[in-house]
Amino acid sequence: MLIPVIMSGGVGARLWPVSREAYPKPFIRLADGQSLIQKSMLRAAAVAPAGPVLTVTNREYVYATRDEYRSVGADERNVFLLEPSARNTAPAIALAALYVQAHYGADAVMLILPADHVVEPPAAFKAAVSAACALAESGRIVVFGVQPDRAETGYGYIECGGAIGDDVYDVARFVEKPPLAQAEQYIAQGNYLWNSGMFCFTARTILENLARHAPQLQTPADRCWAATPPRSGDAVHLDAATFAGLPEISIDYAVMEKAAGIAVVRAAFAWNDIGSWNAVSDLVTPDADGNRTVGESVMVDSSDCYVQSADRMVAGVGIHGLLVIDTPDALLIADRNDAQKVRTVVDRLKQTGSTVHKIHRTVVRPWGSYTTLEQGPGFKIKRIVVNPGAALSLQLHRHRSEHWVVVGGTAQVVNGEKEFVVRTNESTFIPAGHRHRLSNRDSEPLVIIEVQTGAYVEEDDIVRLEDVYGRS
Repeated sequence: MLIPVIMSGGVGARLWPVSREAYPKPFIRLADGQSLIQKSMLRAAAVAPAGPVLTVTNREYVYATRDEYRSVGADERNVFLLEPSARNTAPAIALAALYVQAHYGADAVMLILPADHVVEPPAAFKAAVSAACALAESGRIVVFGVQPDRAETGYGYIECGGAIGDDVYDVARFVEKPPLAQAEQYIAQGNYLWNSGMFCFTARTILENLARHAPQLQTPADRCWAATPPRSGDAVHLDAATFAGLPEISIDYAVMEKAAGIAVVRAAFAWNDIGSWNAVSDLVTPDADGNRTVGESVMVDSSDCYVQSADRMVAGVGIHGLLVIDTPDALLIADRNDAQKVRTVVDRLKQTGSTVHKIHRTVVRPWGSYTTLEQGPGFKIKRIVVNPGAALSLQLHRHRSEHWVVVGGTAQVVNGEKEFVVRTNESTFIPAGHRHRLSNRDSEPLVIIEVQTGAYVEEDDIVRLEDVYGRS
């Protein structure tokens, strides 16, 4: 049995300002309108139509991920393994393997798929997976290697050893991201492949290798699994106390660089690890001057630029080799040769205490979303959208009052000890300290304008008393 495992945990700091901690890289929409997580699900489901897909992600991302999956018709049998915090790929794979072993048997084959890849065409990917599964069933760890088309310093490399079959080799060694001169040497030698970060093995094989090569990880992972409660609906909530004791380590360091008998399938598919804005731009067809644009733009006497804007016109005059990424609350302008340095911007923002690295102006919540329209000393104005059948938590605020005006739909409101309906063009006032809840019991979205006033209007001034999403 083949169980695809989608690893969806990376923040994607090099894709700021679109990717942020609260809404990271897997949710980025590409030029074709699909997000990376949607592409991953469709790819996984195509190679394993008989079985479920297991997604390992953070608890905060599960609601948005469910929405993404539903919109592409994903199978309701799919399962989420929810991490309370980030611990890199090895702990995620160890716990996924323990889940697969418990539910499908130790000989079930796992296909590890990062959620930030673009792979084409599907037929070539399916053929590579078929070859990998045959090797995995014999007890091998299998990696997918991609034929390099340039000396890339942002990827790891695999040195191929002896041939096992058509486009299948023993792995001689793994090499971390090399400097340019070394990458050029690998290209010239011809026996090096890019390490795609996709793997295939049985649950038994990877657990045995983790126990042999990384017991400092596997032992606490076993404890975490033993302490984790049974699946609830489509989700397994990993035990937070024991999960916190897991070391933060990648599967490459924990196993791949130490294990023997690893095989590599040289893939015939085109692969793009969406790790920088240059990688995103490669997916867009250039114009005659090499400019690639998403959204409305006008380019005059400009060349080799990537411009992306969702909400407004961007005009470029006399610019060359630039990245221009425009969002409602942040603008990135960078030399294309420095695309990898965008991560440094995020580090600087963290140091200043800014929240622009973490949240967008529009923030997705389990019940819908809110957009901050304006904020100043002592006030904040939001547009809140509540999905049909959804409800915010029963909550109160210590430092602020709120005025709700319904501009679309009908609101079911708890305000203090009273519960009542507020319709379009009507409003209600919630004093500081009052318990309150906003619900939408209709079949259409509920839209309200919320005006907050008080000495402190930040998001952490929330005391949740009850919550259907388990956040109280």
